[in-house]
Amino acid sequence: MKHPWKSRDNRPLQTSLTIDFLLFNCMLVMLVLVVYLFIQKDITHVIMEKLIPDPDLSVEAGDYRNELGQGPESDRLLQSGGWLELLDSGKQVIRVIGDKQDQALGYDENSLFQGLENRSDQPYYYSISQVDSDSGVAWLLLKIPRDVVSVSINNEMLLAYLNHSVFFYVFVVSGLILMLIFVYSYWVSRRIKKPLRVLNLGMNRMMEGHYNTRIALYAETEFLRIGNSFNYMADVIERTTEEKRQAEKSKQRLMVDLSHDLKTPITSIQGYAQALVEGRVTDPERQTKYLNYIYTKSVQVTKLIQHMLDLLKLDSPDFILRVERLELGDQLREIIADTYGEIEQKEFQLQLQLPEEQVYAHYDPELFASVINNLISNALAYNPEGTRIRVTVIPEDTTVRIEIADNGVGIPKELWSTIFDPFVRGDEARTTASGGTGLGLSIAKKNVEKMGGSLMLESREGEPTVFMIRIPR
Repeated sequence: MKHPWKSRDNRPLQTSLTIDFLLFNCMLVMLVLVVYLFIQKDITHVIMEKLIPDPDLSVEAGDYRNELGQGPESDRLLQSGGWLELLDSGKQVIRVIGDKQDQALGYDENSLFQGLENRSDQPYYYSISQVDSDSGVAWLLLKIPRDVVSVSINNEMLLAYLNHSVFFYVFVVSGLILMLIFVYSYWVSRRIKKPLRVLNLGMNRMMEGHYNTRIALYAETEFLRIGNSFNYMADVIERTTEEKRQAEKSKQRLMVDLSHDLKTPITSIQGYAQALVEGRVTDPERQTKYLNYIYTKSVQVTKLIQHMLDLLKLDSPDFILRVERLELGDQLREIIADTYGEIEQKEFQLQLQLPEEQVYAHYDPELFASVINNLISNALAYNPEGTRIRVTVIPEDTTVRIEIADNGVGIPKELWSTIFDPFVRGDEARTTASGGTGLGLSIAKKNVEKMGGSLMLESREGEPTVFMIRIPR
């Protein structure tokens, strides 16, 4: 078993994130310790240097009126760097108690009041008190260096509120931070693990063959994109699998139908040929009839095999499509001219409706001719004499529409959904040997689709059968 600390490969995401957060927590603890040591070593000694010798020092001038430099309060003041000044009624300095650090020998009302404001930018802290004395002293002025007073006051306030050491508070704050980070890391890992578990379950079901599996995620945008990609992939796989299944089913049915359509004429050919070989038919007229029947059936078999080859050729990867942008009218006239003899022989009426201007489209001439011939041959094969065939070319915005319609017997509605499938003919039971091979419309549709177009069947009043071809312009 691979140890979870050694490598990120094949490690569960939750374990990996937890380990990463633990490492982060360790680094955070080390950072807190470094900061604490820095405070202890560097900042603390700076503060200690600026602390006054006696934290009980009074900063009120009135507390020194009785001592005037002779007492414990005055000693504390002098040790902290402060001094006292005795002023007469005119605010002139009469006497200094301590080490005077400025050059002021007297004060007016304005300068004295400014000093008593004790702003943070002043060099000294001021305090004044009135003195009742017969020696001419009227005022007692206290002065202490401002930095000493401000530091000592702030430090005294801080110590007044702290009941434990600084280390205790650093430890408590660090513990709270670590606990918060651990809870957060667990919560984040759970949020990531949940959508991944849904994705994993969906993929397992897909691997088991359940291609209709879809997933719904309620997570961040990245996970939603992965979920949408998964559903799209599932759609493609399901559709492809269904198409493959239908193709396999169609292939099997194609083979069965081909075997049926080949067996019937070949059996007939064998029967008539055996009768002729064994001499059971001596009448010349019957012999000629049998030979014509053998010839007709062999032509039908040849046509069926050729159509099968054409159908398979269209699905072959080696098939070469030669699509060009060509004028459509002249091409259609040539195709109709090739079949006009058969149309006249069966006494059909032909209506060819082409635009006066030239119409260009992208198509393969050989495949296009095959499509038109197939549709006209179907109309000739399944309709009675005198049927009218209409061939019309209609230019559209992006396509050219070619309609091949007739007013014949029409195609049964129940066959419309499968009319383009292989081996579907007007006689649904396919028990007769007459008619086409049942592959013509299937080949025609594949040919049109190969050229990027479409082939559809419609019905209109007076024209029960309308084949509509669309090819790109």
